[in-house]
Amino acid sequence: PAVRGVWISFTDWDMLRDAKFVGLGNYIKLLNDPEFWNALKVTVYYVLLNIPLQTVLAMVIAVMMSRLTNSMFIRALMIIPWLLPPVVVALIWLWLLDPNLGIINVTLKALGLPMVAFLGLPSLAMPSIAMINIWQYVGYTALLIFAGLQSIPGSVYEAAAIDGASEVQMFWRVTAPLLRPVLVFVIVTSVIGSFQIFDTIAITTKGGPVNATKVINWYIYEQAFSRFNMGYATALSIVLFLILILVSMAQM
Repeated sequence: PAVRGVWISFTDWDMLRDAKFVGLGNYIKLLNDPEFWNALKVTVYYVLLNIPLQTVLAMVIAVMMSRLTNSMFIRALMIIPWLLPPVVVALIWLWLLDPNLGIINVTLKALGLPMVAFLGLPSLAMPSIAMINIWQYVGYTALLIFAGLQSIPGSVYEAAAIDGASEVQMFWRVTAPLLRPVLVFVIVTSVIGSFQIFDTIAITTKGGPVNATKVINWYIYEQAFSRFNMGYATALSIVLFLILILVSMAQM
């Protein structure tokens, strides 16, 4: 299928008639397609909203779990959102953020604050999508980091404390370097997943409002199954694949 996908990217194919070979035509079209560049910009914006906050929150939660509790029950609670299908999570938050009946807006109204169309305003739609996905994945990320923290020997911290290191110095000079393998795995996989976001967009905003959440995966889906430009959609997919390889190599 992967090899056939590369072949399809060099064709003009609407899935109804035979594919017509067009060489690099789809890739040349892609370079001059403002919708593609906008989708890529929106995707990068989402990644920058999602990854730093998710990683920092996960780190804080992992350190708190490591210092305050080793409860298996707490760890189970943390991972429940990650176990839910993304479509279910998106539906739950679509109802919670409903501008008229959602519990969040009902609460704002009860407090005398204006009701907000979180998913209906271009300026708030993507931050809301990022918030939904952070809620779903931060617990899983925190557990991975927690596992990394558990693997660091206590004797290292004792030696640092004897040498007079403060808590902040121990974090930056001991914890962060020894967590590097875990953090590399967490960040690389999180970035790849963020570039491929689709489910939440499909359920909540469908690329709107005003293309504010039209990420590259939604644009690929739109080209393939709404406009029936399968050759062009596959070329977009190949380019996304290459972008992810380059981003992953840069992170490594």
